Amino acid sequence: MFVILSVLPAGKAIVSRQFVEMTRTRVEGLLAAFPKLMGMGKQHTFVETESVRYVYQPLEKLYMVLVTTKNSNILEDLETLRLFSRVIPEYCRVLEEGEISDHCFDLIFAFDEIVALGYRENVNLAQIRTFTEMDSHEEKVFRAVRETQEREAKAEMRRKAKELQQIRRDAERSGKKVPAFGGFGSTGMSSMSSGSIITDTIIEPEKPKMAPVPVRPTGSSKALKLGARGKEVDNFVDKLRGEGENIMSNTGKMPSYFIPEKISLTCGRDGGLQNMELLGMITLRVTDDKVGRIRLMVNNYDKKGVQLQTHPNVDKKLFTSDSVIGLKNPEKSFPLNNDVGVLKWRLQSTDEALIPLTINCWPSESATGCDVNIEYELQEESLELNDVVIAIPIPSGVGAPVVGDVDGEYKHDSRRNVLEWSLPVIDAKNKSGSLEFSIAGQPNDFFPVNVSFVSIRNYCDIQVAKVTHVEGDAPVKFSLETSFLVDKYEIL
Repeated sequence: MFVILSVLPAGKAIVSRQFVEMTRTRVEGLLAAFPKLMGMGKQHTFVETESVRYVYQPLEKLYMVLVTTKNSNILEDLETLRLFSRVIPEYCRVLEEGEISDHCFDLIFAFDEIVALGYRENVNLAQIRTFTEMDSHEEKVFRAVRETQEREAKAEMRRKAKELQQIRRDAERSGKKVPAFGGFGSTGMSSMSSGSIITDTIIEPEKPKMAPVPVRPTGSSKALKLGARGKEVDNFVDKLRGEGENIMSNTGKMPSYFIPEKISLTCGRDGGLQNMELLGMITLRVTDDKVGRIRLMVNNYDKKGVQLQTHPNVDKKLFTSDSVIGLKNPEKSFPLNNDVGVLKWRLQSTDEALIPLTINCWPSESATGCDVNIEYELQEESLELNDVVIAIPIPSGVGAPVVGDVDGEYKHDSRRNVLEWSLPVIDAKNKSGSLEFSIAGQPNDFFPVNVSFVSIRNYCDIQVAKVTHVEGDAPVKFSLETSFLVDKYEIL
């Protein structure tokens, strides 16, 4: 079996892909014979010779031709040919020779997903698109979360740099000795705010001067190095310690906590929450056996009715009475260098009041097609949603939509037949917005609507408030990272 995109009557092949072993001479001979067979005046979708069957479909000025043996199932051949022809508009805006030549490799990759070793694969157009794009939703979410965290960390770095510069200026004005700083301050930090990550942070001191009173030169300098790594940093830290500077110990030895939440939600286009399920977990990672025997104090301010469940090795009575997570055997330590889920929760509901972000899509038929109005509203105002994308399906083969009023930005993806409405931030100050566009089609063409976003604030208000040693209840420094992600969010 092989497939050919050709121009008639010249019989020139634009794209040819064979799925069984065959010489080039044989392929060229079969192609040269096809225009002559078409000249017989028959009105069919296939023609046959003594050895092969040509199954074909006109595509404007082109022909899509599938060549198979006469023993093959012609119904399956016709269905395979239809799928081949539906792939073309996914990569080519117009059915012209130049456009197809420009995207020939994209078409070949897509053809290979339809037929393997001469046999039809059980795939549809959506699966072909997914396989060829190799798109990973989890990777997008991970990158979005990391970018948000990096922006926050840089903002914190700038703020701290200004504070330290101001402290030094005040000391210089008063004639006092300029204080030395290590880490985020001489006293350190016991915890971080939601969504932040503790990293190794080093203050770069000024060079020693011969004057009796140290004076800091004016002008900009590198006040902070965020997330510094490598041999140069280690040497720099050793040098500072040798000069008597007070440097914070490596925060990598701190226990770290991850609190991810994922939501799966399905709503009806006419309103009503069909199903909403949210899963969350507190995950602990200990990298130093000195802080392995610890307890976690959890603040649970949730009022939505989540169901909580502790790890089997966690003292359930202690958690129920005091909201403290600790091992049943206090003499044991938490496992080192392993991510351990110590508490998980689940929320399932059909209560519309719990929908964090409502989406209303209103397609109205008009003389030229459909006028579509889509709007969003943030119901859970404590959330801050970042990198929000609302994807509306668009009918294929009707061109780009005509967009009117829009809050945020939009992009028409002609390959996927989707209009993507993007909003960088949705929060209490930007809780609602709308998009209007017109395009040919029917109301059912614009569903399902899919939504994706990331947030560094959890939907359920469950947080790690404090970490202490089992013996003596001495506080333990820790890092905390929270996230609220979308597993599925659609309006059917």
